[in-house]
Amino acid sequence: MKNAQKFVCAGLAVTIVFCVISAVFTFIGLENIRKTSNDTINQLVNILLEKYPDVSEKEVAEILNNKTEYTDNSEFLNKYGIYPEKDWVSYNNQGSYKYVILSVSVCIAFGLAFAVLFLGYLKIQKKQTMDIAKRIERINLGDYSLQIDENSEDELSLLDNQIYRTTVKFREQAENSRKDKENLQKSLSDISHQLKTPLTSIIVMVENILDDDDMPLEIRREFLNDIKHNTNTISFLVQSLLKLSKLDAEAVKFRYEQVEVKSIVDECIKNTAVMAEILGVRLETDCNDIILNCDRKWLCEAVTNIIKNCIEHSQNGNIKITADQNKLYTKISIKDNGSGITKEDLPHIFERFYKGKNSSDDSVGIGLALAKSIIEKQGGYITVSSELNKGSEFVIKFFNN
Repeated sequence: MKNAQKFVCAGLAVTIVFCVISAVFTFIGLENIRKTSNDTINQLVNILLEKYPDVSEKEVAEILNNKTEYTDNSEFLNKYGIYPEKDWVSYNNQGSYKYVILSVSVCIAFGLAFAVLFLGYLKIQKKQTMDIAKRIERINLGDYSLQIDENSEDELSLLDNQIYRTTVKFREQAENSRKDKENLQKSLSDISHQLKTPLTSIIVMVENILDDDDMPLEIRREFLNDIKHNTNTISFLVQSLLKLSKLDAEAVKFRYEQVEVKSIVDECIKNTAVMAEILGVRLETDCNDIILNCDRKWLCEAVTNIIKNCIEHSQNGNIKITADQNKLYTKISIKDNGSGITKEDLPHIFERFYKGKNSSDDSVGIGLALAKSIIEKQGGYITVSSELNKGSEFVIKFFNN
């Protein structure tokens, strides 16, 4: 836009200058003609009055004002190079030729100047167009390392800026795609490792049952219970991985609503009641009338996974779940008095498939990672503090809008 404006302004300036100069030269030429004509008429009047003193001034004035009849003397005047039917100026008048030549020269000069400006503008536009074409070609070849130094505001520069923004997006997408492939490769490796042990165990036990028709009932029942346990482990692992995959792919659409925190905690306790009873863990709650804008189903999934983790590490212990709210945030705290987490394990506790030193044999190391992902996707964050053999505390915070 800037170059175009410069071009238009330059053309307008040239046109104005041309008109002004043309008007000046036209005025000078007409003034010259007027002066020449007046001098000629004055000479004729003087000669006429000298040779014919009887002619009155009134008659001379009427002749000059074209109010009297006259005889056509064109043939007489033509002998001396004067052609009244064309122009009352002799062709031998060199001033008229000079005026015409000068006017034509000025027109040609300004026309050439305008043409040079226009060609220069086209050259700049062509160069910018070629540069943009080269940038697009580099992008098509996968080269996203483009930089734009200029920051003008003409049309092509704006297009160039848009191409740069698109290139940045492509570069980010390419980088994200690379990271996704790396994460996918790592996840597949972790999944295959996690599934390998229970699947191998199931296959071995099934083969033993099939190969030994006389296997004692107690051993057969024990094998079947182990198969059931491993099957449940695989089912939990697959479901958790599917949920994580949906969250990573932004395929989950959270349904936000105003929910009582107490109702979420009560549902989580209901989900873990059997497990808590088996391990002798007592669950306490202290939640006031606190309202939280969240997706009830997914947040309940996250809190349930955290409570399960606390139950696993708090056999015959206590777990207290509290909720609090202030002007800044809403907080949910889950605190146990179990075995705690070592300092080495604490920074990695939310990593996928990570199993700490105090983890149970049944743990697959995915529940806390899923809980963290759910909470962060809803705009919250989770922290953990722990002291070995004294317990751990998980704190979830959602900032108020």
